[in-house]
Amino acid sequence: MLGLPGIPDVIDLGDALILAGLPTSHLLVLEVTSDGRAALHVPRLEVGQGLTTAIAVLVADELDARLADVDVPLSDGRPDLLFNQLTGASNSVRSLYDPVRAAAAAARARLVTAAARRWSLPADSLRTADSAVLAPDGRRASYGELAADAAKVAVPAVPATPKSPDQQRLVGRPTGRIDARDIVTGKAKYAGDLTVPGAVPCVVARPTTLNGTLKSLDASVARAMPGVLGVVRIPTGVAVLAETFDQALKARDALLTTWNPGPVAALSTADIKARLRAAHAPFLIPPLLTQYVDAEFDFAFVNHAPMEVLTAVADVRPGRAELWFAAQTPIVAQQTIAAELGLPQDAVTVHVVRGGGSFGRRLFFDAALEAAQVSRAAGRPVKLMWTRNDDMRHGRMRPASHHRIRATHALGQVLTYEHRAATVATDFRHGLGEALTAAGFNLSVAGLSLAQAFFLLSEKNPYDVGIPTQLLAEVPLEVPTGSWRSVYSGTVRVADEIMMDELARRLGQDPVAFRRARLRGAAARAVLDKAAEAGRWGRPMPPGQAQGIGYHDEHGSRVAYLVELDATDPKQPRVTRAVVAADVGRVVNPRGLEAQLTGALIDGISVVLQAGIHIDHGAVREGSYADFRYARQRQSPPSVEIHLLPPTGSPGGAGELGVPAASAAVANAYARATGTSPRSFPIDF
Repeated sequence: MLGLPGIPDVIDLGDALILAGLPTSHLLVLEVTSDGRAALHVPRLEVGQGLTTAIAVLVADELDARLADVDVPLSDGRPDLLFNQLTGASNSVRSLYDPVRAAAAAARARLVTAAARRWSLPADSLRTADSAVLAPDGRRASYGELAADAAKVAVPAVPATPKSPDQQRLVGRPTGRIDARDIVTGKAKYAGDLTVPGAVPCVVARPTTLNGTLKSLDASVARAMPGVLGVVRIPTGVAVLAETFDQALKARDALLTTWNPGPVAALSTADIKARLRAAHAPFLIPPLLTQYVDAEFDFAFVNHAPMEVLTAVADVRPGRAELWFAAQTPIVAQQTIAAELGLPQDAVTVHVVRGGGSFGRRLFFDAALEAAQVSRAAGRPVKLMWTRNDDMRHGRMRPASHHRIRATHALGQVLTYEHRAATVATDFRHGLGEALTAAGFNLSVAGLSLAQAFFLLSEKNPYDVGIPTQLLAEVPLEVPTGSWRSVYSGTVRVADEIMMDELARRLGQDPVAFRRARLRGAAARAVLDKAAEAGRWGRPMPPGQAQGIGYHDEHGSRVAYLVELDATDPKQPRVTRAVVAADVGRVVNPRGLEAQLTGALIDGISVVLQAGIHIDHGAVREGSYADFRYARQRQSPPSVEIHLLPPTGSPGGAGELGVPAASAAVANAYARATGTSPRSFPIDF
C-alpha cells in the first residue's frame, strides 16, 4: 500500500532555512594574506561538531591550498547576513557547501589570473597546487606572493567554477580535527578563557523555583567578604562580582534571600504528565471494523548539559556594548541586548567564541543578556558564568511530551497510522519565525504557531503505513524550554520506531523485513540493509540479551542503528555493540561524521535508559552529572562500527540525524531482551 508523502518529503526545515539565507549566502569573507594564509570567516558557531574542520577542508580542496594553510575564524555578529547566521537544524555544512566552494573557486581564479599577468602566460596554461600557482616551465608563485595582485583582479581570466566531485582531493577523505592540538593543549579559547581588560568574575544567585522572583535581599555579609567587588540586582536574580570566581561563589552563598514562587511552583512531574495526556485531540479513526494497535509513550524533560557551562563577557559603556560568548544566533542576541540596553543595534558588538558543546542550548543567550545587565549596573566589564547547577536547575530543557498512537491493520497491511504528540511548549524565539517568513512561509496566514511550522517541516513517517496523520498539541507552561538535539524527532520518531516493532510482532513479521517492505526509496532500504547485514541481524543471542533496530531520515540524510543490549540484570542494562549505517550524501569529512554518529548513540543510550529531569513543586530536582545520569564509559558499548554509504548527492545534515534512530534501537533492544515494552523514558527514572 502506497503511503502519502509528508511535507518534509517536498521541503524540510533545512531547505526552508537555506531559502531564507539565499539572498546573503554570497556574502562570505575569504581572505588570502601576504603570508600565504587563507582565512574563511564562518558565519556559524563551532561547538565541538567539527564544523571548522569541514569548512577548512572545503576551502583547501577548492583553493588547492595545503590544509595547514587554512584558518577558519568565527564571524562576529553580522546583521547584514539577515537569516544566514543561525547555527541549527543540522544545516551548517548543508547550507555552506556551495557558497564556501564558490568563494574559494573565485579566489583561486583571481590568483591564477594574477600569476598569468605577472608571467605574461595564458591563464589556462597554469595550474594550482600546495598553496601556489605553477607554470609549465617550472616557475612557482605562492598564494602569499600573489595575494595583493589578485585582490586587484576585477574579472578573472579563467572560470571561477567549483570543482566537480571527481576533481576533489580532500573532500571525502578522513581528516583529523584541525583544532585538536589546540583543544587538548589549552590553546583553544572559550569564553571563560578570555582575558578582557577589567572584566571581573561574576555569578548569580537564582530563585528556588523556575522563574521565581526576588522577594527580599540582605547582602551586608556578602559585601564584606574578601574580594567582593559588588552585588547587583538583575531581573533573573542577584549578581555577585568578585576578584575570583571562588570568592564570588562564596559570597553568593552568604546572601540572605527570600524568593517569590515561580508560575509553576504548584506543579510536579506527575501533574505535568497529566496535563500532557489531557491535551490530545481524539483519534480520527475509531477501531470498529479493523484490528488495531494502540500505544502511549511518555518522555521526560532532558537538560542540554554541554560540558562547557554558559559563560559570557560583557563590557557595557555609555553609548556602546561589546560581548564575547558562544552564540548560535548572534544577530538575534545583538538585537535583544541592544533593546535591553537602549542602544542602537550597531552600537552592540557580538564576538562569537567557540563553545564546548551545545545540542541547541546556545540558540539562547541567557548568560550574555545577564552579563550585559550586570555590566551596565556595575559600570565595569564582567565575566559571568553559570555554574553546572545553575544551568541544570534554571537552564533550558527538551520539553516533556506524551504520545498517543493508533495503527489499524488488516490482511497483513497497515491501513492508517495516527500519531498525536503533546508537548510542553518549545521556545523558538531565536529567529526561527523570521527565517521561515523570509523563506515564504506566512505563518499568520496559515494560522500556524512556530512550533507547528517546525513540526510540519521536520516530522514525517518514512514508511508506507496507509494514511498517516501527525498532530502536535502544545501545553503552555512557564518552564524554560528549548530545542534539544533533533527537537521533535527525538521523541516522535522514537515512538514511531517502537510502534514499528510492535506492529511487526502483531503481524508475525521480522522487524527488519517489516520495515524494509514499507520504506520509501532504494536509498532508505540500502541503509537498513547495510545495518542489518553488518550487524548480523537475527543472530542467536543468550537469554537476557537482544538486538534492536532503529531507522530515521531527516535533513536530506538517512541512518539506521542496530544495537545489542545486555539486560541480564534489567536494572542495569548495557549496550554492548552498535552498528551504524548512514547515507548523508557527499561526506566532507568521514571522521567527523563518525564522531557525530557516535555521539548520537550515547545520547540515545542516555535518554532512553537513565537520563531525565524531574520537576518537584516547580523546581528541577537534578543539579549535576551526579544525578542527571548521562551515560558514562561503563554504560557505553565497547564496540561501535560505522558504515558510510557511497554519496548519493550533495551533503545532507548529520548533527542531529542519529539521535532518533539510536534511541529507538536501544528501546527496541530492551523490549526484546526483557520481554516488556517500555512506555516511559528514561526507563530507569
